[in-house]
Amino acid sequence: MPRKKRAPGRVRRVLGLLITLAIAAFLALLGYGWIRQHPEDTPWAPLDLSQPIGMFTGRKLVALGDDFPRCRKLLDRAGVEYTALAPLREGAQCGYDDAIRFDAGDPRITPFKPARLGTACPVAAALALWQWEVVQPAAERHFRMRVTEIDHLGSYNCRRLYGRSSGDFSQHATANAVDIAGFRLADGKRITLLGDWKKDGAEAAFLRDVRDGACRLFATVLSPDYNAAHRDHLHLDQADRGATGWRACR
Repeated sequence: MPRKKRAPGRVRRVLGLLITLAIAAFLALLGYGWIRQHPEDTPWAPLDLSQPIGMFTGRKLVALGDDFPRCRKLLDRAGVEYTALAPLREGAQCGYDDAIRFDAGDPRITPFKPARLGTACPVAAALALWQWEVVQPAAERHFRMRVTEIDHLGSYNCRRLYGRSSGDFSQHATANAVDIAGFRLADGKRITLLGDWKKDGAEAAFLRDVRDGACRLFATVLSPDYNAAHRDHLHLDQADRGATGWRACR
């Protein structure tokens, strides 16, 4: 009897499956290589302050609020010089256990004015990355010089939101926030939120760039675009909003 010919349809299905598997394996290898080269864009890779800002960097920084030793180790690994502040308690709602202060003279950190700014460690880690990856590149891009000082309006303040007599406490009540008022360039020029946000030109563009860059690092960023209460500063905080990872950027 003549041998039966294999059904052409079956051969095509087998070939199609093999091709699909080969493509999937190739894409998996590409994805693995990409992940190894871009750990900042994967949710499971440990945070590294030497890496560029990635899709999950902001969430990883917020998570440091539950692990002060890990936050300090990250700063140590990045070569940041700092002093851990003694725990502070002021009533049931105010105080901190995880605050640090950047050491004066650290060449990696642009000085804050007034000096001796203390913040919760996750805020400090984000501020370091913000300086390195956002503020200084924006200054070079717009003015071809570096920022030499960053003006602030403080961090810790035992108060409720907007200074009200009732309602939720501010992130400032745990040093988990900082208000940035302006920047001084290497030539002495001062750029402020109050004076330059609404202007045209390089100063306003720079301020918007540093605001937008902060949105990738902080859980909350509020600027003069938000309301009149923020007309003279950027409010930056690391509020933990749970699994949703909801972030505020305005």
